[in-house]
Amino acid sequence: MHDLDEKDFAILRRLQSDGRISNAALAESVGLSQSACSRRLALLESSGVIKGYHARVSNKALDHAMMAIVHISLSGQFTKTLAEFEAAVKRCPNILVCYLMSGEYDYILRVAARDLEDYERIHRDWLSALPHVVKINSSFSLREIVDRPNVGLG
Repeated sequence: MHDLDEKDFAILRRLQSDGRISNAALAESVGLSQSACSRRLALLESSGVIKGYHARVSNKALDHAMMAIVHISLSGQFTKTLAEFEAAVKRCPNILVCYLMSGEYDYILRVAARDLEDYERIHRDWLSALPHVVKINSSFSLREIVDRPNVGLG
């Protein structure tokens, strides 16, 4: 990755608020020529600063009204054990986020479900079938307070 300057941060801030903005409008809003803006944008993309563009679809619109936070403990933290678990997690469509953790649990997952019955199916068919799992602890979200796609940019 390259060192970011104020123009890069301005581009990133603008794209976070409107990822579909045209290059011409983006260039004007950050005070660059269109060609300079296009070059900077290409560099931000190729260096991995910008990981991609996507639509943030509401879980509620997809009938996933329930969000579960799931803590997972494995039988060990051997390289093979972690790799097998992580490969299996990637196949479960209801797992939105998976983090390898320090502390009491090995992984924390965010899982979307339609309702409690759907979560029971996910738990039975997916979570309980994940390799090397010895403990699953599920908590259910009562209300979403903050869901930021990115941290604020200086």
